[in-house]
Amino acid sequence: MKATSILEQLANEGHSDRKSVDRRMAFEWYSKSASQGNSNGQWMDYTKAVEWYRKSAEQGNRYGQDYLGLCYQVDAGVPEDANTAVFWYRKSTEQGFRYASFNLEQLGKWP
Repeated sequence: MKATSILEQLANEGHSDRKSVDRRMAFEWYSKSASQGNSNGQWMDYTKAVEWYRKSAEQGNRYGQDYLGLCYQVDAGVPEDANTAVFWYRKSTEQGFRYASFNLEQLGKWP
């Protein structure tokens, strides 16, 4: 996601009080942008994204696991389900993907 990449880059460069970028918020703003007709946000087909994230996650890809968790956390392409989000975030965290642990922290499920 372009917005997430930009936010992460800014945080890494010290332009943020915290290093954990709120990717959930970026995801939500992209959704709002798309719903208002902004073509920069319309590229997201959440149902298709979930399909590919799930394939990736089930093959053990930590990024796919994290993004699938995010989809479940913010009701994007699948019904909101905090327990399933936590499941996928934990899988990703077990593989050392630190952003998944930030997502768990936001849900009050870390450590």
